Amino acid sequence: MAKGGKTKVMKPAVVGSSGDQSQDAYTKSQCAGGEGSEANMSKRPKINSKVYETELAKLQIELVKLQEWIKHEGLKVVVIFEGRDAAGKGGTIKRITESLNPRICRVVALGTPTEREKTQWYFGRYVPHLPASGEMTLFDRSWYNRAGVEKVMGFCTEEEHREFLRSCPEFERMLVRSGFILIKYWFSVSDEEQERRFQARIHDRTKLWKLSPMDVESRSRWVEYSKAKDEMFAHTDIKQAPWYVVEADQKKRARLNCIKHLLQLIPYKDLTPAPIVLPPRHEAEGYVRPPISDQTFVPDDY
Repeated sequence: MAKGGKTKVMKPAVVGSSGDQSQDAYTKSQCAGGEGSEANMSKRPKINSKVYETELAKLQIELVKLQEWIKHEGLKVVVIFEGRDAAGKGGTIKRITESLNPRICRVVALGTPTEREKTQWYFGRYVPHLPASGEMTLFDRSWYNRAGVEKVMGFCTEEEHREFLRSCPEFERMLVRSGFILIKYWFSVSDEEQERRFQARIHDRTKLWKLSPMDVESRSRWVEYSKAKDEMFAHTDIKQAPWYVVEADQKKRARLNCIKHLLQLIPYKDLTPAPIVLPPRHEAEGYVRPPISDQTFVPDDY
């Protein structure tokens, strides 16, 4: 999986799709009302948990290698995660970052814009969060809010939406020309699976916070979101920064497919250092530490 050479981006039709699925078949499934290749996703058996954990561990080792290569080469990597609510974006981001250095790989998940941010250049809110040399930034939702939730829920005007569709491709081409590696993922989930996940969140107190009033409202606007997504793809699926669709009805399979695909998009070399030998610890040489009773400890309740 480790590679060297010049960085370039390759575009498959659908991340994790079966080999005989064509882009035309995918498009037809969308037109029929599905969010992705629903039949293809639902018929596949779920991945075994042991296999999943084994494969994830292997991929996370490769992610560490990629991280070191990004730092060594001074790369500036931007990865955008978009998709339906409860499509599995956050879970995939967690699996990517849990073994990485947060100073190199950062997650950006912006909240509601302030009154000042609402009046500034639209992309200006996101520019400060772009990576510097040797960094990778993962956007858990991004400037594409304008093409999705803002468009559907009426948080922007029609003119603002049209301007975004005109400006976004040029903004992204500018980023690529400036040396950024820009990768965009759309997590595709079926209507039925999204319903199941919403219901699971309602009955799980540790996940209830994930279900916002906006998420609930989105259920009744499924078709509007589909139209907005299709229009967004028509304008922003550009050669310099194409969209990669992740079939996400099965969370574990989606995570593995997305991480493996990300590793394939950025050629890297293994910079794992030689085994580290720890030096011997120096003796105290007469130093007496303060009594342990002088410290305040957390209660040992467990």
